[in-house]
Amino acid sequence: MKTLTALIHKEENMYVAACPEVGTISQGKTIDEAIANLKEATTLYLEEFPSIKTARPLLTTFEVAVSDAA
Repeated sequence: MKTLTALIHKEENMYVAACPEVGTISQGKTIDEAIANLKEATTLYLEEFPSIKTARPLLTTFEVAVSDAA
């Protein structure tokens, strides 16, 4: 069993889930569906390419100045 990361964002009416360690991406109508689809896609990918070394990504935050003028 391997623990991987799922990065999720919403695009219009779908949630997009990506695994940065492997490079797989999937989507779903709900967050749970997007994660389930990502698990399936990642499992299939790792069955085909099992020797890929997966490194944990470094997740951090940063600030930028945003102008009020649009």
